[in-house]
Amino acid sequence: MRPRFLLPLLLVLLTALSARAANPTLLLDVARFRPLAAGNSYEVDVYVTVPGNGLTYIKRTRDTYQAGATVVLQVVSASGQAVHSETITLKPPVISDTTIGIKNPQSFLRRLTLRGGEYTVKAELKDLYRKSAATFKTEQPLALDFSATAPVLSDVVFLAKAAGKTTEQSNFSRGGYSLVRTPAGNYGRGADQLYFYVELYNAPAGQPLSLHYHVESAEGFAADADAPLGTAKAGRPTPVAGELPLGGLSQLGIETDGTYMLTVEVRSGKKVLASRQGQFVRTQQEYAPAGASLPR
Repeated sequence: MRPRFLLPLLLVLLTALSARAANPTLLLDVARFRPLAAGNSYEVDVYVTVPGNGLTYIKRTRDTYQAGATVVLQVVSASGQAVHSETITLKPPVISDTTIGIKNPQSFLRRLTLRGGEYTVKAELKDLYRKSAATFKTEQPLALDFSATAPVLSDVVFLAKAAGKTTEQSNFSRGGYSLVRTPAGNYGRGADQLYFYVELYNAPAGQPLSLHYHVESAEGFAADADAPLGTAKAGRPTPVAGELPLGGLSQLGIETDGTYMLTVEVRSGKKVLASRQGQFVRTQQEYAPAGASLPR
């Protein structure tokens, strides 16, 4: 008869030693790039962030707690075939106080090579230590359909800090820059600069080019800025690492919570050769999650 009481007792102890949290959530960022030597292939950066505040923390030692989660990441073609599938286990660093307002997020980045076409990127998150928590699911459509000849920009990647020059080759670098992403384009309290990265493809060689930035609030208020780009080199992507002062956009209400659209244009004289939009969020009520902490 004794074994019957072991499982209920274990459940009581587990509940007593764990720190319950809100339902777990997941942030999914997908960015498309087109290496010129790749034919009809694309590089797709999939950046997944799991905020620590949504996970359950279990007592590990007398003074430490740890959370954990599993993420199932899939890329599915238009025909329903999974062209990429993996399961990742995330365990944030241990903490000593589960009542703190900010718990470390965990992020990972995958750089996938995919053929042109239509796909869906899917992600599922499950709390390791709270089986009753619902599985969080999210997905994004993915169209790999850039022009092969006309000038075109990659997707906009929003950064937590300025892109730094590097010779390192890794998933966290592009175009000779080291990129620290900010999840879901989130700029929280303390952020005073908007940083971003894009790549220009099929630029006309030998022409002086310029950049035009347009930021617009959800209410329709807008601000503009210009920057030189120089002359693009033929046969290779042209990297663009830009930044704008968030404080200088206060007339848009940028210092309050809200969603904003950044439009990046590449111009030759007054002619717009290529443009791309990206959405970012200003959240003054909380600190933005840090960049990727797992260089996988």
